[in-house]
Amino acid sequence: MLGVLILHVGPKSEEKMKKLALATALVAAATTASAGNLSEPVMEAPVIVEETAASSSAAGVWIPLLLLAVVAAVVAAD
Repeated sequence: MLGVLILHVGPKSEEKMKKLALATALVAAATTASAGNLSEPVMEAPVIVEETAASSSAAGVWIPLLLLAVVAAVVAAD
């Protein structure tokens, strides 16, 4: 809230202070009246993370088995 220092100098200054107090009250009332709105809040859709199917565990075995078969064929051919 706004604080106001009141100095009494004469009758005209009292009138100015009343106007200032009224203006301060109107400003304070206007700011609280527009503090929010009445529209529905926007809800974002939840993020769904789906894991992809992992490749079979035997996929990494084929290359060593193939190399072993080639080496066995070379040894058997000697």
